[in-house]
Amino acid sequence: MGSLAEQPANQIGFMEIAPENWMRVGGSLGKQFRKFTEQYPFICHGLSLSIGSPAPLDVDFLKELKIFLKTHDIKFYSEHLSYCSDEGHLYDLMPIPFTEEAVHHVASRIKQVQDILEQRITMENISYYAAPGQEMKEIDFINAVLKEADCDLLMDVNNIYVNSINHRYNAEGYLRGLPAERVSYIHIAGHFDEAEDLRVDTHGADIIDPVWALLDTAYDHCGVVPTLLERDFNIPPLAELLGEVDTIIRYQQKWTTDDVNEHQLTQR
Repeated sequence: MGSLAEQPANQIGFMEIAPENWMRVGGSLGKQFRKFTEQYPFICHGLSLSIGSPAPLDVDFLKELKIFLKTHDIKFYSEHLSYCSDEGHLYDLMPIPFTEEAVHHVASRIKQVQDILEQRITMENISYYAAPGQEMKEIDFINAVLKEADCDLLMDVNNIYVNSINHRYNAEGYLRGLPAERVSYIHIAGHFDEAEDLRVDTHGADIIDPVWALLDTAYDHCGVVPTLLERDFNIPPLAELLGEVDTIIRYQQKWTTDDVNEHQLTQR
């Protein structure tokens, strides 16, 4: 926050936070956070909703989240299409079995969340390294959940690339199989090459050319939508990060013909 607070960056259209990290923060940090939410539009990207878990949803958390979203005028809430709890927190994002039963279970819980928050939510396609109990293709599972729950999609371009290597499918074909009309925003990030046939989603490296090319494909498929650069560690100086933001903007400008600042976050 320090560098941005001292020198605001005009090319940043919005920011994203994990609400779990900020919902109960007060004091000087809370005031600094409030200053940022007054200056930039924000998205909340959750970590602990555990939408695919067999355990009951944390309704108290959702009620607290609803107040937090309203307080900071945060229009979008997204989460991972995964789970991380079952009578205890697993501290990791686990893959949901790709089955018809899981489609109905997850869609029902998404509807419950949307009823409590009184707004649509957005689910992210996750990176995963095993597919236990798989009965259907990943793309079919995601599309079935989105349709039955009537929710939106956070398209993570890097996750598509990572999964395409690890699970041996065509990344562009997968991306174009996702419903363009449901994409509310996009994630793009770097990853780690563990082996020739294994990529690990780390958010700790620069974005590589094949992932940039997939972002270009995403804009061709669903138009220019808000796009977030993720960087969780090995964080370079602000100027280097903004260089990647500038690259995002250049790709967006390729696909837009007007003068609207398309990387700005807007209410759908």
